[in-house]
Amino acid sequence: MLRITFTVEDLARTRLAVSPLWEAVASIRLLKTPRSQTFHRAWAAGAGERIARAGVDLDLLFDLVDPGVWYVADFLTPPPQTPVPDLATDLSALRRVPAEQIRADLDVLAYARTHPIGSLEEAALPHRLRPARPEDLPTESIVELYEDPGVGIEKLVGQLQTYWELALAPHWGRIRALLEGDLLYRGRRLGQAGQAGLFEDLADSVRWRDGSLYIKHRRFKGVRNLAGEGLLMTPSAFVWPTVYSSTIPPWQPTLTYPARGVATLWSNPKKTTSAGVTAVLGRSRAELLMQLDTPRSTTELAARTGLTAGGVSQHLGALKAGGLVSAHRVGRLVLYARTAVAESLLAAAD
Repeated sequence: MLRITFTVEDLARTRLAVSPLWEAVASIRLLKTPRSQTFHRAWAAGAGERIARAGVDLDLLFDLVDPGVWYVADFLTPPPQTPVPDLATDLSALRRVPAEQIRADLDVLAYARTHPIGSLEEAALPHRLRPARPEDLPTESIVELYEDPGVGIEKLVGQLQTYWELALAPHWGRIRALLEGDLLYRGRRLGQAGQAGLFEDLADSVRWRDGSLYIKHRRFKGVRNLAGEGLLMTPSAFVWPTVYSSTIPPWQPTLTYPARGVATLWSNPKKTTSAGVTAVLGRSRAELLMQLDTPRSTTELAARTGLTAGGVSQHLGALKAGGLVSAHRVGRLVLYARTAVAESLLAAAD
């Protein structure tokens, strides 16, 4: 059991953000672990086929992401500085990671390979670990990164961009909408029930009790005192049913958890609208209201309903003016959600 303790300052500094780089890392772990592809088999098959057909070199990236090791090198996923960064912003942060930090993280990776069962106390201070030897590192590409981080990072950035275009870019609008919808939900829960509401339904393995967050790990145990650093929380489309915690200094402690609604990420369910609601609002507006069972953007609503983006905006404006829809800005995107009035209307019609 890992216990993360919070001060009042930590609670104030706890924040939510999307991380495109983490989604890349988590999706690679999933590609390498077929038994974990419960909701993502079609995506994994398509992504794997496109990568194979392209014949591209992803050796360094795929070598660094090893599902058989309990540690993922933290420099791969530097903490996002804004709630919803794009890939270019994340890659810029990756390029700025100092060479000594890259080597320190690779030292931890070498340690993790020789210590299959980790503990927080042992792995928490990478500067106390001895420098990795070539035989400690799993592949030649990682050895080269260790010896020349400047050149290695540029190679890694290129491979991340290639992987992104082949595996994630075709679906990023859908994935991002899922993640941003989770940010909106968490923000609401925080406002409604405080920290307990923020943490209470992250995953079965996570519990908030008496000012501490308890995470059930098979491999980790110990206590991590945040001591003013705060906690970064990042929803992911690819980590269900587990959560991933990163608590090794000097990185900001991070908890990556399954985004709400991941089971329906790849589905396009046919929603039926009530004849009564359609008669009152009109077919298009009733259909939009039905699609807002989870917060969505104008672009996603247009794709789901077949309406033009301009038409969707016009209808949403009318629904908003009527108190049936609310708008919420998340980063550069505006997500629309049903209000309590709309929920009551649909429930009464049902």
